[in-house]
Amino acid sequence: MFDWPLWAAPHQTPPEGDWTTWLLMGGRGAGKTRAGAEWVRGLAAQGIGPIALVGETIAEAIAIMVQGESGVLRVHPHNEQPKLRDNRLIWPNGVEAMVLSASDPERFRGPQFAAAWADEIGKWPRADEAWDMLQFGLRLGDRPRQMATTTPRPTRLIKRLLGDPLTVVTRMRTDDNRFLAPQFLDAIVGRYRGSVLGRQELDGELIEDLPDALWQRAMFVPVSGVVPERIVVAVDPPVTGTAKSDACGIIVAGRVGEGAVVLEDRTVKPAPPLVWAERAVAAFHAHGADAIVVEVNQGGDLVKAVIEQIDANVPVRAVRANRGKWLRAEPVAALYGRGLVRHVAGLTALEDEMCGFGADGKSGGHSPDRVDALVWAVTELLLDGTRPRVRGI
Repeated sequence: MFDWPLWAAPHQTPPEGDWTTWLLMGGRGAGKTRAGAEWVRGLAAQGIGPIALVGETIAEAIAIMVQGESGVLRVHPHNEQPKLRDNRLIWPNGVEAMVLSASDPERFRGPQFAAAWADEIGKWPRADEAWDMLQFGLRLGDRPRQMATTTPRPTRLIKRLLGDPLTVVTRMRTDDNRFLAPQFLDAIVGRYRGSVLGRQELDGELIEDLPDALWQRAMFVPVSGVVPERIVVAVDPPVTGTAKSDACGIIVAGRVGEGAVVLEDRTVKPAPPLVWAERAVAAFHAHGADAIVVEVNQGGDLVKAVIEQIDANVPVRAVRANRGKWLRAEPVAALYGRGLVRHVAGLTALEDEMCGFGADGKSGGHSPDRVDALVWAVTELLLDGTRPRVRGI
C-alpha cells in the first residue's frame, strides 16, 4: 500500500531534467495532493530538509497537506511517519518540515529550506508576495527545488511560473484518477464535462477569461500620449487598515473627448487611513487632477477628514454605493465594450482583477478593490452627467 511507484500515474512522479519548480496543475480530485505528499515523503527519506509546506492558511495546510486523506501523515508507513508538533513535522531520521501560511508572507523571513511544497497557489490572496518571500528562503542544499500544486486559474503568479524556463509543468485531469468514487464521476464529472467551469476545475485547463465576466482581455485597448481634459483620483478605502485587511483601491483616470483613459493604479496594502490618504493626495498632485472621488459608505465624513489632514485644499467628492458591485460595474463595462475606455501600459494587476470579477462581487474570491475604484473613476468622468461642471473661468 505504501509502494508509491506501484500506484502513481506518470504525471504524479517528479519530472526528469534540470528544473527548479515543478508546477502540477490538475482538476479536482485528480491526485495533486497525493503527488505533493509523496514527493515530500521521498525528500525526507533521502535526508533532504528542512522542507517548507505552504498553504493558503496554517489551518488549511495542516488539514489538507498534513492530516488530509492524501496528506503527508497518511502516505507513510507507521514506522516512518513524522510527528506533528505545532506547525512542524519531524521525521524519525531527523528531517523537519515547517508549515507556513501564504496569507502571512512576513512569516517567511528567517527560516531556510532545501525544498518546498506549495499547495493551491491559484487561490493565495497575496500570491506574488508570498512566492517571492519563499524564494529568498529556498537556499539550502546542493539543489533547492519546489513543487507547486494547484487547480489552474489565470493569476499573475501562475502565468509567471508558466513563462519561467526553470519551471516544468505537468497536467492532470479528474478522469485520470481511477480511484475516485463512481458516483462522483457520474454525478459531478458527467454534469460539468465540456463546460468552461469543467474545463478548469476538472480538466485542469488554464482558462484566461471567465465567460460570464463583465470584462474580457480583448477589451483592453492600449493608448499613449493622450492629454486628458479632466482627471480624477478614485479611492475605495478599506474598513480597517491592518495587514489582513482589504487593499485600498486607488485609480487615476482622465476624460478624453467622449471616452476615458486609465492612467495609473496606485492601490496600496496594507492601508491605514493616513497611508492611503497620502498616496491619493500624491497621485492628485502628480497628475494635476481635478478632484479625489472617494467612497464614504464605511467611514462617512471621517474619510473626507483623513484626506483633509494631508491637504485641506484638495477637492473631495464623496460618493455612496446604493447598488451592488456588479450592478455598479455593468455600465462601466459597457463603455469598455464600445471602446470608450483605454489603458496605459503596465496595469496588469488591475486587468487581472477585472477579468476575474464575478457576479458574486468578488475577484478570485477576494474583494475587488481596484475594480471598485475604477468604477467610481469612470462613473465620475463619463456617466455622472447630471451635475454641472466648471469648464473654465
